[in-house]
Formats: sequence, structure tokens, C-alpha cells
Amino acid sequence: MLTQDFWYELPPERIAQAPIRPRDHSKLMVLDCGQANISHRHFYDLSSLLKPGDLLVLNDTKVFKARLKASFNQKDFEVFLLRPEGSDWLAMVKGLKKISLGDALTFDEEVKARLVKKLDDGSVLLHFELDDEKVFAFTDRHGQVPTPPYVAQSDSLEDYQTVYADKIGSAAAPTAGFHFTPELIETLKTKGVNFGYVTLHVGLGTFKPITAEDLEDHIMHEEWVNVPREILNLINETKRRGGRVIAVGTTSVRSLESDVQNGFTNIFIKPGYKFKIVDALITNFHLPVSTLIVLVSAFAQNKMSELDAGRKFILETYGEAIKNNYRFYSFGDAMFIE
Repeated sequence: MLTQDFWYELPPERIAQAPIRPRDHSKLMVLDCGQANISHRHFYDLSSLLKPGDLLVLNDTKVFKARLKASFNQKDFEVFLLRPEGSDWLAMVKGLKKISLGDALTFDEEVKARLVKKLDDGSVLLHFELDDEKVFAFTDRHGQVPTPPYVAQSDSLEDYQTVYADKIGSAAAPTAGFHFTPELIETLKTKGVNFGYVTLHVGLGTFKPITAEDLEDHIMHEEWVNVPREILNLINETKRRGGRVIAVGTTSVRSLESDVQNGFTNIFIKPGYKFKIVDALITNFHLPVSTLIVLVSAFAQNKMSELDAGRKFILETYGEAIKNNYRFYSFGDAMFIE
């Protein structure tokens, strides 16, 4: 399947620059893939769409201020930290051609990181003089919120964080979770909806664009994932009782479908994939020709018999969303795909 098949045109004004307040007042497009039906709700209506015994699975990763300024030889650099990698850090460096192996970038507080390796995909390994915990603390003091390039830079990490974020390590947010508020979570729990948490620290695997012409040639970058045993038990109990496993966001889908309990995953879900665990999906509206819109198309296809129907239906719903003034991307509105 060609990457270009997942292209759509989006008017720039449809790109959300800030979250709706309250967060659960965002729009919610509800898709019934089996019937190819679309309806329009609000996210706070989720309580009427979920049933007692359903299981919501959310990604509890916590974003850190991954974007840093550095200098070397009187030149300025932007460093985007991705994750710890052994005793080093995997990172992207803007202006990489101006530094060589062994050179040390200098950050605020005279913190230094030495370039130890250049990788084929354009990323690098940096060795800090600090341990990982102190690097995270340093980024909290001097880093910038790693908002995506289509959003104006924000100093508010709270805006770019889910209300249930817990385990620090993500270079980007699992944005489908932005729509939840403590009040909505309490309402759903009172109704009898169960909550479970996985962790996938978002990195290049999620947000790196597809550059290959054919989807089969795209290689996903590895991201660290943890699926606790208690979640697997909750899933088995939910299905035994006839409830649905509802993934909040594509990262939760990939966590559940990866067959990895604690380690790294590079699963690339595309049309033709047969889902083993996830019954429904809550997700945002994604960039064209991204691995995320490909995953959503695969999920829709899983409920349809006609070849390529999932991709066509998702692109149709995106067109409907544009006509109905939905807000797109990280701070945008949401979909509930049954």
C-alpha cells in the first residue's frame, strides 16, 4: 500500500493551538465501522457511550521538557532528548554537521554532554556527566515543553500533559488522553467503567514521519513499553464478562498489541493487521501520511469486509470533521471508534 494513499488536505486554521477548557468539552466524533455510520457528540458524552464493565486502558507516561539549548565552539544548537540509552541519551541535534565525535555540548549551569555516536537515522548518543535522574531534574529547570512544530511554543507543561500522567520519560504526549478531566474519570468510575494503565514513552516511533513510498518499507523506531500483569488480568476478566477493552490513544493500542510486557516495541500496525485485544479506540485526528492515521485506518478495516474500506472510511470521516469545524492534531478534538 502506498504512503500517499493516506494523504488529505487540511486548512491550517483547523490545527488546534491550545486545548479546549474544560478539556472534556472537546468535540467527539463517534464512528460505527460495522455500519459505516458517523455521529457527532462531545467528549463528556463518553459516559453515555461506555457501559459498566468496559475497560479503559490509558498510557500513563509523563512528558518531560525534552527540548534544550546548547552551545559548542561559539555556535548554538537545539537538542531534543528522546530517552536514556544505557549510560547515554538518545537525542536529535539540530546542526549536527557542525560537531564531531568526542565534542562536548555545553548547556546551562555548565552541564556538558559529549557526542559519542552518530546513528544512521540521524539521531545521536550523548553522554552526560549527570545520572538519568539528575538529567530529568535539569530538563525540568532549563528545558522547553516539547510541543510539536505545528503548535506555537508553550511554556505550560500542564497543557501538554494528561491529568493522570505518572511515569516520567516521554518526549511527546499521548494526546488522546488530553480530553479526560478528574471529574469525567470519577463519573465513569461511578458508572462501573474500569480503568487500567500501561506505559509507552513516546519517541521517534510515534512522531517520525513516513518517508518511504510504500508502507512496507517504513521501519518504526523502538519505544519503551510496560504492560503490567494486572492489566493482562483485567483484560481477561473484562472479555470473560463480555465487556470491551477500549484503548485511549494509538500508544495504548500499540502497547496492548505488541506482545511485550516490559521492553521495547517497534510494532507498525497497518491495514491487514488483525487486532487481538482492542475492541474500541479513542483517538485524535492525526497528521496525513503518519503512522497514526495508518493505525486508525487499520482498526477501522478490522471491522469491515470490503478491501481498503477502512482507509476510505477514515479519510471520509476526516473530510466530515473538516466540514464540521473539528479541531485537529495534538490539542484537537477526538474520535470514538467502535
